[in-house]
Amino acid sequence: MFKNKIIFFITLFCLQGLSLAQEGMVGADDDLNIGGDIFSDFNEDLEESQIYEDERYYKYGRFFSFSMAIGFTTWTGNRGMLYEDLPPTFGLTIQYFSDFQSAWNIGFAYSKHNITLTYPTQGIQQFPTSVDISMLRFYFGYRYYIDTSNLGTAITYSNPYLTARFEYWYEQEKISNQDGEVEDSYGGVGIALGGGLEFPIKIKESYVNVEALVHSVALQDVRTIKYAPATKGGPGVSDLTGFAFTLMVGYVWNW
Repeated sequence: MFKNKIIFFITLFCLQGLSLAQEGMVGADDDLNIGGDIFSDFNEDLEESQIYEDERYYKYGRFFSFSMAIGFTTWTGNRGMLYEDLPPTFGLTIQYFSDFQSAWNIGFAYSKHNITLTYPTQGIQQFPTSVDISMLRFYFGYRYYIDTSNLGTAITYSNPYLTARFEYWYEQEKISNQDGEVEDSYGGVGIALGGGLEFPIKIKESYVNVEALVHSVALQDVRTIKYAPATKGGPGVSDLTGFAFTLMVGYVWNW
């Protein structure tokens, strides 16, 4: 009799364990149901977040902008030693915003410079000589607007950004002295890196832009000896190497 009771309780215990195991397997099957989508909740959250971000951009973001700027351009190195800058530099930019932080732009800038020679060089024997130089550059660029949502109000208000450009420079040179006038032209490609600030006058409609850039340009006359010293130790420069710097202030219209 006692033995039968033991067998009964062991059987009952095993049946309860089997029932619990089956319930666990059913729950697991529900979680891994092939007919369902285990990523559906994640996708729904992602889609809702993207929709919210798109709605926020359409409500508060900018789409296109047009700007006109004025400033100055100067050079370093041997070119800077020889050049006298003739401000102002003029610029024009058209820009497309792909989101709050990314913008693509095209445009051009124009600056003038002058060289006054009161001494002979290897390429120019007659003096005094005046050399008028105009530089036109076309560019395609990218701007990254820094996320300032967690920074101070003053920084957020200034809309800081970093920028990079691919540029093509076209240089015209007119040499004038007692022998007459001689004109020449050169081209070259380069890159520019820098940053800027945009202060809103009217949110989403108009801004004042301040931008600083450093340019590295491979102009065709960079290795010229035209302005090299006529005699050893004389005045002049051996080549026209150097970097260009620009500082521009512009007015921006947005729509």
